[in-house]
Amino acid sequence: MKQFLTEIFSWWSGQTWGTRLWIWRFGDYVGSDEFGNKYYQDRKADRRYVTYGGGYADASAIPPGWHGWMHHRTDVVPTDAKYAARAWEKPHEPNLTGTAAAYRPDGSLLNKGERPRVTGDYNAWSPE
Repeated sequence: MKQFLTEIFSWWSGQTWGTRLWIWRFGDYVGSDEFGNKYYQDRKADRRYVTYGGGYADASAIPPGWHGWMHHRTDVVPTDAKYAARAWEKPHEPNLTGTAAAYRPDGSLLNKGERPRVTGDYNAWSPE
């Protein structure tokens, strides 16, 4: 019952009831990735969909191969035998913004230390 109500009233926790109904009516299952995300393609229109398996809709949780397929950069589905990852493709790393592991450079309010001085820094005017 909780899953049903979550699908009706929240979009951030995965697919909504409308998305589930639309995919059931017009979508064809294409494949899934190692994170539990499921990918679909529309039968009539040239649209592609993803339902997130992690319980939270986060676009950064799509691996590079599937990202290329989702954005129509390739028509080769990453689960096909013909698919080969490029040498420059890196494994997925989650978005750490807002967590304790986020990048905080020197001088940040959330980090110790002082920001290094650069040539374009502002010098305050003082009257003589």
